[in-house]
Amino acid sequence: MTEHAGRRRPPRTARPNPTPKAGRDLPAAIGVGLGLLVVVLGTLFFLPLGFVAVVTGFACLGVWEVSRALESYGIRVTIAPLMLASVALPFVSYFGGLEALLYGVVAGAFAILVWRSAESAEGAAPSIYAGIFILAWVPFFISFAVLALHTGVGQASLGLWPGGEAPQGVFQLMTMLLLVVANDTFGYLVGASLGKHPMAPKISPKKSWEGFAGSVAGAVLIGVLACVFVLDKPWWLGVVLAIGMVGAATAGDLAESMVKRELGVKDMSSILPGHGGVMDRLDSVLFASPVAFILFHVFENAH
Repeated sequence: MTEHAGRRRPPRTARPNPTPKAGRDLPAAIGVGLGLLVVVLGTLFFLPLGFVAVVTGFACLGVWEVSRALESYGIRVTIAPLMLASVALPFVSYFGGLEALLYGVVAGAFAILVWRSAESAEGAAPSIYAGIFILAWVPFFISFAVLALHTGVGQASLGLWPGGEAPQGVFQLMTMLLLVVANDTFGYLVGASLGKHPMAPKISPKKSWEGFAGSVAGAVLIGVLACVFVLDKPWWLGVVLAIGMVGAATAGDLAESMVKRELGVKDMSSILPGHGGVMDRLDSVLFASPVAFILFHVFENAH
């Protein structure tokens, strides 16, 4: 008999699991989410060029994540012209507006084509297609979030907002971001507790129709309040914006889920605790930004 034979093992206690059944580490996710929201809204209201720099940083990180995932799948991406475009397009949008953005994305696509054509012919076609796909998906779409600042003042500010008063475009952007947050928050809360009918089981099994209904209801509430008390617009525009933002955000989420499933990855990276990668947070904003820009432009004179 060994010396340990007579010893009694202490009862094994269950270890706490910080991650709920929905798959997130909630304390980390909430902390990171609130931190990002403070940075984005703080620069948006008080330092416009800082906001453009934050958007640029998100674009560069998103391009890096998608490029890395594609390379693990066997598709080499020409990262240099993509990064140059990611840095240029948000600032082009801020200082030049929509027309300058369109010229910029065409120039970026041309740079990808020329850059890759100067290298070996092997794998050139999928590399060029992938580069242009990333260009359109990440830096081009996210630059629409900056366009509201240009159209709001007619001429971009180099420092603080002139006169210390933020233009209408700032409040439009804030409304868009709040609607995207409402989509994620209410969709998660309702879907995690009541979700039984998957929306797209082959792409995103955890996304349910019940969660989608919760997203719509929560976003409508936020949209109506924002239009009445922040934007000074009719209440019905809040319903239109909410439906548009939820539809766009859901489409963006499903699009990224489809790409990840095709590439065989769970998250684009792990640099944001509780969230995964930057693209796992940007997916909704990328699709919501151009839709919000269009809706605010169409209903600009609504009273």
